[in-house]
Amino acid sequence: MAQDETISPAEDAAVLEALFDHSPTGLLILDPELRILRINLTRPALHNVDLAQIVGRHITDVYDLSAPGEVQEMLDGVLESGAPAQGHLVRVRPKGAPGPEYLFSVSVSRLESPRGRVWGLLAEMLDVTEREKVSARVHVYGAVRQYVGQTLNVVTTCEELVRELVPGVADIAVVEVVDAVVRGENPPPSPLQREVPLRRAAVCRSGGEEQIQAHPVGDVRALPFTTPYAQTLADLEPRLVALGPDTPWLAADPRRAEAIRAAGAHSLITVPLTLRGTVLGLLSLYRTRHTDGFETGDVTLAVAAAAHTALCIDNARRFTREHTIALTIQRHALPLRPATPTTVETAHMHVPSETGGGGGFDTFALSGARTALMVGEVAGQGIHAATTLGQIRTAIHSLASLDLEPDELLARLNDTALSLAEERVVLPPADRPPLAGSCVYAVYDPLPQTCTIALAGHPPPVVAHPDGTTEILQAPSGPPLGSAEGPPFATTTLSVADGSVLAFYTASLPQISPSPDTLQRVLRHPERPLQDLCDDVLYRLRNDPCHGDVFLLLARTHALPDDQVAAWHLEYAPRAVGTARTHARHQLAHWGVDEETAYTTETIVSELVTNAVRYGTPPLRLQLIKDRTLTCEVHDGNPLAPRLHHAKTIDEGGRGLFIVAQLAQNWGVRYGLDGKAVWAEQPLSTTRR
Repeated sequence: MAQDETISPAEDAAVLEALFDHSPTGLLILDPELRILRINLTRPALHNVDLAQIVGRHITDVYDLSAPGEVQEMLDGVLESGAPAQGHLVRVRPKGAPGPEYLFSVSVSRLESPRGRVWGLLAEMLDVTEREKVSARVHVYGAVRQYVGQTLNVVTTCEELVRELVPGVADIAVVEVVDAVVRGENPPPSPLQREVPLRRAAVCRSGGEEQIQAHPVGDVRALPFTTPYAQTLADLEPRLVALGPDTPWLAADPRRAEAIRAAGAHSLITVPLTLRGTVLGLLSLYRTRHTDGFETGDVTLAVAAAAHTALCIDNARRFTREHTIALTIQRHALPLRPATPTTVETAHMHVPSETGGGGGFDTFALSGARTALMVGEVAGQGIHAATTLGQIRTAIHSLASLDLEPDELLARLNDTALSLAEERVVLPPADRPPLAGSCVYAVYDPLPQTCTIALAGHPPPVVAHPDGTTEILQAPSGPPLGSAEGPPFATTTLSVADGSVLAFYTASLPQISPSPDTLQRVLRHPERPLQDLCDDVLYRLRNDPCHGDVFLLLARTHALPDDQVAAWHLEYAPRAVGTARTHARHQLAHWGVDEETAYTTETIVSELVTNAVRYGTPPLRLQLIKDRTLTCEVHDGNPLAPRLHHAKTIDEGGRGLFIVAQLAQNWGVRYGLDGKAVWAEQPLSTTRR
């Protein structure tokens, strides 16, 4: 076009007509008073009346705007400043109409005459309703992928799902899970049988209003058959259902029907929670009177969210099952009763970790009225940790039966852990957790009232004396169990007065205590019942998750009463056998032991003293202990162990220890710095007096 050519008014009108007739975006011309002069919107539903009834009216008289105040402020700002407004999102609905809302991206420019006179506004309105719906659904699904399944807990996973779906997708969201799944059991195959109960795991409502609930969270019930909920679980197909006062299936579930009517719900989506052909539960979404009904895109989103959640629920179910098995194994590995109630009182506290750690404790009786106390934990979690702890505990019992000193026992236990680790090398990496752990092993002897302790990478115990003073035992610690190298294990022996309390614990206890000296402060009153002390420690703990099991074992020590022990020094000569039998006979009569047990004991004493005189060295000593069992001990100065010998028919001797083994409930050899003690135990029964 030549520079001197100008556009005529007719051409202006033609351009305007073409723009309004063919523009892909909606156009709206307003006068300075914001009255509509001309309109062309891409949504016919927004002006389904005669345009002559719209022109000349204020925009807010024609349309319901989501934020009329903000829109008014934007339009006035463009009129005053002339600066255009770009990309404002405005929700629009025909005035007073119950139809859906439409979302427009609105850009506004001021219209001026060639002389600068302002005569109105031009608004370009791009319909972004579908685009924003898709974007919102993508955002919600991203949030579901990110935030649902952060914990290995079935109910928590369901709660995370409903929080992400309300209010972005639905006004009300309900998740019901097959009750067996919550307990960690295998889910039932599809189709779900009518009688299978579901647990209402999570409910979320927009606005936080108190509304009528069909069933409370935690309620367990089967779904009525003739409803969309049951049908969805029968054929595993999602459903989009319109709700109304005359919906026929509501009569099959009166309580749910009452809640639906009270909430004003008019649209429902039901989606099964399924995985690999098994049914885990049901997701139900509702929209109420304040929002539009669901669309097909909402169903697609609900199906995708349900698929992700089903996988997370199944992971949590598997963890729950493994955790339950691990706790069962661990619980059965714990001692059922105190080992020696006469000389050691015990109480314990256990705070399981969320992942099922491998911690544990044990108390068991040793020869000579002694008591073994053990607290330990192994690396890992779940079934692997629980079974490893069971193997370690069995090894400790086997080694303790050899009457080993605590340091030697831990050294051999470490060798056992290394052997177990070598055996696991052939397993796949997923089934080969590291075999490492820590342990404290202590032996309390009530006769000298001493406690000998050895540590393997474990925190030292706290000692509470009868006067209320406490201390953390300063004891050297050897390497953790499973270490191929490290300093040797060492023992620490301390004297413990009658009524002292020893506190053994796992490393997780100090981590969740409000202060490092929590345990010591509680033990400043050691005369209190031990279980009260354990409870007091528990009540002071923070509610923080711990990485391992928290175990606390308290042991209050007592001396063995003098009248339950009898000892005699014997002459190192053959006639010591008769002297020993006489001492034993008189003492057993004084204790009121029945004749059969007394005769058996005299025989055992005779054989042990004979064996000591023949193969041992002086000094020679006989000791009888009446505690949980009747124990006979013969001490001599020879550190060499006697050997059980199965004598031949023609042999004149060599049957002593064989006879002892046949008569006694248990027998063994215990070594000391001054020789050895051969001991034998029998069940104790006394005559009536």
